[in-house]
Amino acid sequence: MPSYYNKRLMRYPLYGLIAVSLILLGIIFFYHWWITAAGIVVLGALFYCAFYVEQRSNEEIERYISNLSYRVKRVGEEALLEMPIGIMLYNEDYIIEWTNPFMASCFNEDTLVGRSLYDVAEVLLPLIKQEMHSETISLNERKYRVVLKLEERLLYFFDITEQAEVEQLYEDERTVIAIIYLDNYDEVTQGMDDQSVSNLNSLVTSILNKWTMEFGLFFKRISSDKFIAVFNERILHELEDNKFSILDEVREATAKQNVALTLSIGVGAGVPSLPELGELAQSSLDIALGRGGDQVAIRQANGKVKFYGGKTNPVEKRTRVRARVISHALRELMMERDKVMILGHKFPDMDAVGAAVGIRKVAEINQKDGYIILNPSETDTSVKRLLEEIKQYPDLYARFITPDEALEMATDDTLLVVVDTHKPSLVIDERIVRRIENVVVIDHHRRGEDFIKNPLLVYMEPYASSTSELVTELMEYQPKNGKINMLEATALLAGIIVDTKSFTLRTGSRTFDAASYLRAQGADTVLVQKFLKEDLRSYIQRARLVETVKFPLNGIAVAKGKNDTIYSPVLIAQAADTILTMNGVDASFVVGRRSENEVGISARSLGSVNVQIIMEALDGGGHLSNAAAQLKNITVDEAEEKLIQVIEEYMEGSQES
Repeated sequence: MPSYYNKRLMRYPLYGLIAVSLILLGIIFFYHWWITAAGIVVLGALFYCAFYVEQRSNEEIERYISNLSYRVKRVGEEALLEMPIGIMLYNEDYIIEWTNPFMASCFNEDTLVGRSLYDVAEVLLPLIKQEMHSETISLNERKYRVVLKLEERLLYFFDITEQAEVEQLYEDERTVIAIIYLDNYDEVTQGMDDQSVSNLNSLVTSILNKWTMEFGLFFKRISSDKFIAVFNERILHELEDNKFSILDEVREATAKQNVALTLSIGVGAGVPSLPELGELAQSSLDIALGRGGDQVAIRQANGKVKFYGGKTNPVEKRTRVRARVISHALRELMMERDKVMILGHKFPDMDAVGAAVGIRKVAEINQKDGYIILNPSETDTSVKRLLEEIKQYPDLYARFITPDEALEMATDDTLLVVVDTHKPSLVIDERIVRRIENVVVIDHHRRGEDFIKNPLLVYMEPYASSTSELVTELMEYQPKNGKINMLEATALLAGIIVDTKSFTLRTGSRTFDAASYLRAQGADTVLVQKFLKEDLRSYIQRARLVETVKFPLNGIAVAKGKNDTIYSPVLIAQAADTILTMNGVDASFVVGRRSENEVGISARSLGSVNVQIIMEALDGGGHLSNAAAQLKNITVDEAEEKLIQVIEEYMEGSQES
């Protein structure tokens, strides 16, 4: 027995009591010796009993502790060898030195001693080399939470397969809400008789019902052109694996009826709250429609958006009802503010500047001061020629200000109109967007994930050829008390011509209507041609870019510039346009350095390849047939490798769908 068990505090008072008793008996002895003798006998008996009991108690305690120690040792051995927790010891060469029986049973083997981790479980090596404290891995179709004790070179394995299955079941059963919208339904059915409309509704409804029955969705029509579907995330994953083939089915079935009817689907997922799911679904639908429709947008609570479809160009709307409504709303917003500022994208082209000139004219018509924010050092040759021409109009030229001047002039009551872009990261100066709260967005690009926060008014029409076309339509519905001058009309027409490649791309009937209106207002086509002329040096540079073209995939052409040569964004775009005109090219990509720390990519296609999705994978954007991206702190060769990798992934996905 340990010595501290013998160190009882009661022993010392007992010794004192014995001593006092003996002294008292000694005194009594001189008077009554027989009392002393009897006292000694009684005292001796009492103390003998006390020490006897204490001895027995010590023996019992000793037996208890010994039994307990044995049991604890036995339990430790049982825990080490029998409990369902894997234990593994390895050496510095990743050779297994010892495992408990449970660990060996996990691999369906009698022993693992002497085996290398490279052979047994290579998945453990990154965990050890990166010195991760804990990680979840899969071994032999089961999941384990592995805890690493690096100093002891010890691994603990906790089987969490059942827990993972419950978590997966929870995730799979989470509710998903989807809003399904029939694009252009009103326009398509406007001229139809009741029988044709009924047949079209029956066709679409039967296709959707078949689709929902196949995948197990709850499906309900809530209006003539809108449906709602409720399902879970397991079904959503199945639909994603299927690439939402319902889009192709509806498009192809309605095309056989000579009707251009497509679906746009907004999906809300990833949150337990039903109201929040509904908001996510509606937000996703808005994004899908803003990108031109015929696609699925899946928005999650973390802000990430996934897209499927978008294989067709946006269909032009026949009516201008929305243009008239937006024009009146814009006028009211301008009337409420003290001044109007117009902001385009970085390195603005003729479309951005032309649209800005048009919006400034709208502000002037409504007796408001309008200012165009422009950095003269960051413009292409055509814009510089336009500015030289504008100098002949001092009143108009005085309305061009720098970003710093704009920040000084801006007030809480200023209206900011952003044209030809909707991404805050792409505007000339992001500080202005943060400074001015009252923002209007006018753009013709497909809507991306990145969007200006809380705009007062959004006019995004992906079917439009250019932002200049949209602004021209807005001007037609403004009061007639101010006439547009020749140069303003020419700037707008130049914007349309540049973005349509002289009316060859994305050109609808409304594009010609806008061009006709501008021509009637005095737009000079010869002056447009003068703006768009290029010099010999640019031509030679473009030819050298085209000379580097190669075909990594069938129909895909990729060209790249030199890493030590800086190219203008316009030159890169022109090279992509030139390559696209060549035989056997379905899509063209040109990679070139735009600045010391930035590489630009311009992408063009004939429509069979969605270059917008490819560029979005590189944090860019644009249209289905016209897109671009900018990569920072990267070489031209590295950018080319990333581009080809993204193209290959896109083509593989297209083939699967």
